[in-house]
Amino acid sequence: ALRGGATLDRGAMARLREQAATWRQRLGHPRPDPRTADEAGALLADAFPDRVARRRDAAGRFVLQSGRGATLPEHDPLAQSSWLVAIALDDAGRDARITLAAPLDDAAVEAILAAEATTTDEVTWDAAQRAVVARRVTRLGAIEVRSHALASPDPALVRDALLEAVRAEGLDLLPWSDTARGLRARLAFVHHHDAAWPDVADAALLASLDDWLGPHLAGVRRVADLSRVDLGGALLAILPWERRNALDRLAPERLQVPSGARIAIDYGDPEAPVLAVRLQEVFGLAATPRVMDGRVPVVMHLLSPAYRPVQVTRDLASFWKAGYFDVRKDLRGRYPKHRWPDDPLEAEPGMRRPR
Repeated sequence: ALRGGATLDRGAMARLREQAATWRQRLGHPRPDPRTADEAGALLADAFPDRVARRRDAAGRFVLQSGRGATLPEHDPLAQSSWLVAIALDDAGRDARITLAAPLDDAAVEAILAAEATTTDEVTWDAAQRAVVARRVTRLGAIEVRSHALASPDPALVRDALLEAVRAEGLDLLPWSDTARGLRARLAFVHHHDAAWPDVADAALLASLDDWLGPHLAGVRRVADLSRVDLGGALLAILPWERRNALDRLAPERLQVPSGARIAIDYGDPEAPVLAVRLQEVFGLAATPRVMDGRVPVVMHLLSPAYRPVQVTRDLASFWKAGYFDVRKDLRGRYPKHRWPDDPLEAEPGMRRPR
C-alpha cells in the first residue's frame, strides 16, 4: 500500500507476507484486514507524527511539521497529494528527498488536526505593508493549515507588535517633529551635564520603549497612524513634574535678545549649544548668555542682516572689544543702509522682530 520513490524488493515483500500470515495464524486472525493506502497513511501518521507533510506551491514540494522542506519527483504518483506521511527521507540536500511515503485522506487529516493542531491569534508587523497584520492561524507544528484576518485584535498584542517594529527598524520609524527633536536634544544636553537626568540616546529609548512610548500607541496600527502620537509629550512624561520646570530653566528652548526677539537654541551638540542671531539684535548685550544655571556658555553665531555668518564666539565681551570693529568694516561696505555704531554696547538694538 506504500508508494514513493523507493524500489520494492519483491523477495522481501514475499517474506513479509509469509511472516504476516504466520502471526495472523498465531493470533487467531487467519484473514488479513483489507486496509487501504490512505488507512495505512493514518496509521503511519500515529507512528511518525513528525513526518506529516503538506504540499506547498507546486507538485512534489512539501513542508514537514518541523518546518523543513521535502520533495518528490513531479512524476511520482504522490506528488499531487495534499497531505502525506514521509516515512523515509534522504537528508542530503537543503530540502530532504522523500524516498517512501503514504497519502493521507481528508478524514485522516481532520483527525490529526483535531488532536494536534493549535489555533492562535498572531499579531505581527508587516514591513512591506508598513502596518500591523492580525490573523487567527491554525497550525500543525510549522505547517500553516488555515488562517483569517482579525478585524479587532487584542490592543495589547497590537501595541507589542508596534514596539517590536520600532526595536527592529530603529527610532527613525517614528515621525519626529521639529518640536519633538528639539525637546529630545534639550533632554540629551541636560543629561550630558547631569547624569541624574534621564538618558534619551537611541539605546536608552529603545530599551525603555514599553514605558515611554507604549502608553501612547492606542489606536495605532500602521506607520501613517503614528503621526497622531505626540512624541514630545511622550518624552516629557518621562520627567517628574518638578523636573519639567527645571528643564525650562536649565535648557530653555529660546533666549530673549536685546531686540526683543526670542531666538531658538540649537542643542544638537551637548558640549556647545548654539544661538544663531543677527549681530544688530544683540547690540547692548555685554556678555555671552549661559544655560545650565550659568555653567555652560552658548556658542554665538553672529549673522549679517541676510542671515549669513560673520563671527562665531563664546566670548561676546571680547568680541565687542576687538573683533567687532573688523567685522563692522566689512558689514558697512556690504550693508551701507544699516547702522553699524562705534559703541555697540550703547547702541539701540536693531532688526526688531515680532515675538
